[in-house]
Amino acid sequence: MEKLFKLEEKGTTVGREIVAGITTFLAMAYILAVNPGMLGSIGNGMTFGSVFTATAIASAVATLVMAFWANLPVALAPGMGLNAFFTYTVCFGMGCSWQLALTAVLIEGLIFILLSVFGIREKIINAIPAGMKKAVAVGIGLFIALIGLANAGIVSSETGTIIGFVNFNMAAKPAVVAMIGLIITVVLYLLNVPGAILLAIIATTIIGIPFGVTTIPEGWKPFSLPEAPLLFKFEWAGILSVKFFVIMFTFLFTDLFDTIGTLMGVTQQANLVDEEGNIPNAKAALMSDSIGTVVGACLGTSTVTSFVESSSGVAAGGRTGLTSVTTGVLFLLALFMTPLFALIPSAATAPALIFVGFLMMKQVADIDWQDPTEGIPAFITIIAMPFAYSISKGICLGMIAYVIAKCAGKKIKDIPVATWVLAVIFIADLIFEAVK
Repeated sequence: MEKLFKLEEKGTTVGREIVAGITTFLAMAYILAVNPGMLGSIGNGMTFGSVFTATAIASAVATLVMAFWANLPVALAPGMGLNAFFTYTVCFGMGCSWQLALTAVLIEGLIFILLSVFGIREKIINAIPAGMKKAVAVGIGLFIALIGLANAGIVSSETGTIIGFVNFNMAAKPAVVAMIGLIITVVLYLLNVPGAILLAIIATTIIGIPFGVTTIPEGWKPFSLPEAPLLFKFEWAGILSVKFFVIMFTFLFTDLFDTIGTLMGVTQQANLVDEEGNIPNAKAALMSDSIGTVVGACLGTSTVTSFVESSSGVAAGGRTGLTSVTTGVLFLLALFMTPLFALIPSAATAPALIFVGFLMMKQVADIDWQDPTEGIPAFITIIAMPFAYSISKGICLGMIAYVIAKCAGKKIKDIPVATWVLAVIFIADLIFEAVK
């Protein structure tokens, strides 16, 4: 175990890694309900059960590849946003079959494998300046905190303002339970209780029972057999069309920078990066989501990507691939224990996401705010992620702002060639998005 994961070198233990892996799984287990529910609504042969099986297996495979190849505490699953694009834009909006959408996901994954083999994706990560990498981590912290607040119903757009806190009365039971869970999380953390976040999730789930937030169905059984996935259901007839290219490019671009942003944020939080802010084993980490995406497409689910909820496991002490092994195994077990994991409400996992926002906010102090050419792009990156509800959009706007700020500040020499290339690509993507 020590030789494989280098636990002592990373300053961690087997017990701590297992707790971290369980914490990550609980924080992202919602994908096992949300993804099948979303893709299953397409119908025409795509069912909740088949997508559930595909989601669990693809997540497990990608996460285990991350564990044993990259030795990083990062879990993967079909990405939120990408599954919505798959369902509501490609299938419902553009009228494409889910088979054609899966074909676009497959080709995207194969392209990513090639980009990863030749180190192109790794070079993109290294082209992002050190200060911007820290800004990405902070922005992701705010982004997942907002996800937690929204999942629990603590914030809403129905408060008479753009967004606001709900009234904490018994009509907002999930919000009340989540706030209790957040208090428990903070208290356990300040008391240095091992596995504080995981214990808080379990406690909040139990507290949710009398509130009616955690519901136990009549005749409930913790075990069930999985439904067979949709194997190799591809449609090749329309792959040379402009429509198909637009679909595939959108999957490709969004997944690329969601993954890069997540890897940078989580590894920064875990203090696993080198002095220049580069991610260890970046090529292997990027190959993990490429392989996961190909496997997922073959099984019948949307693009697999690194999950920002991995930061909850890092907050619980995860530092190595053993964390990911634990999460991957739980995804496989979930195939047979769907009802058990379905008991955990989003109000119980929301406090973990909110609290991780605090932990990731710490890196804001390492940004050079005295230099406007560093501070302004960092600020734009940080605010864009939660407000645009997109990690990739935050990176996109931040990098464009970085080049503009350095040029205006007469510090053009500070801009690496690769950063110029990224900025041009991002500008082209914004134009493409505006006219498509």
